[in-house]
Amino acid sequence: MSGRKYRSRRLLPLMLMVFSGWMTSAQTVKSAAGPMDAEIQRILKERLHPKTDTGIVVGLLDSRGPRITAAGISGPAGVPALDGDTVFEIGSVTKVFTASVLAVMVESKEVSLLDPVAKYLPASVRVPSRNGKEIKLVDLATQTSGMPPVPANMLPKDFANPYADYTVQQMYEFLSGYELTRDIGEKYEYSNLGVGLLGHVLSLKAGKSYETLVTERILKPLKMSDTAVTLRLELRSRLAIGHD
Repeated sequence: MSGRKYRSRRLLPLMLMVFSGWMTSAQTVKSAAGPMDAEIQRILKERLHPKTDTGIVVGLLDSRGPRITAAGISGPAGVPALDGDTVFEIGSVTKVFTASVLAVMVESKEVSLLDPVAKYLPASVRVPSRNGKEIKLVDLATQTSGMPPVPANMLPKDFANPYADYTVQQMYEFLSGYELTRDIGEKYEYSNLGVGLLGHVLSLKAGKSYETLVTERILKPLKMSDTAVTLRLELRSRLAIGHD
């Protein structure tokens, strides 16, 4: 996983998907403002603070239809303008795309929710198990696999971009040496590692990169042309720059 990461408080999410890339998104909606929009503007401005919050964009959907309202600025220089065309790094919302790819592949009978993760990894990789139970794809998707939040052998050179130099081989080494501390399915625990592993095995099964898989299975069918892993020049020109 590589590429520059952008940070700020609330304007952009902090955490990024392990292995599965980072995604950005924008959606244009045009509509006339009304009394509710003015009230929301007031609430947004109250939430903005020069030391912690820079800008907020809100999507509204009610009886008058969909529309966008925004407050604040998109970056230190206020460029680009903060509106429905602004492209944001969506961070761990990317996990929703990973789970959606899983759902699509289950629907097309390429995989099953109950498939063991080990089924799709090289034979040389030992996936942790406990009390005779193996970690299944559904366990990764529901954050009940027992995997830790991040792998212990992740030692980033740049903590602002912690996954940039973490390799697939390092993940395999961690998996092969890790012992689960509780039963699979026993407890929910948020795990970047677990969902990153899910994206990785789905990519292996499909024989395509994560970016290609999400683009083909989710973004194109839903006409999400302003959502991407690798930004084309036009999208980059609308990117809200994270800062602190």
